[in-house]
Amino acid sequence: MTSIQVADDAFVAASVSLAGAVVGDRARWRRWWPDLTLEVTQDRGDEGVRWRVGGPLTGTMEIWCEKRLDGFILHYFLHAEPTTALPTEPRAWMDATAELNRIRRVAGKAMAFEVKQTVEGGRAAGEPAARKAAIA
Repeated sequence: MTSIQVADDAFVAASVSLAGAVVGDRARWRRWWPDLTLEVTQDRGDEGVRWRVGGPLTGTMEIWCEKRLDGFILHYFLHAEPTTALPTEPRAWMDATAELNRIRRVAGKAMAFEVKQTVEGGRAAGEPAARKAAIA
């Protein structure tokens, strides 16, 4: 089992065809994960991207956009190990890995909310799903 395990998702009320331009934008990757080195292992277009992760972590990461109802579910997965040594004392190890997981979970949520905000284009709750991007 890896020390860092993040799995999260968010519903986006927009056409999945709008996801590719945002999720595939390498400049956004730099903002979302400034300390990570990302190597694309599978570009799935509108359905997402899979990466090999380097830098302070080594492992894999994925964004998967799954068409659902009138929008899509943005799934985010990160499975990695820190490249610096973790404490060996059990309690200290648990505290350290919990904090590393929290940091990566928060970064994943920020990414998901940016994708949601960008492709929904200011859509109010209860309105139909966005079909055209308001990509900024």
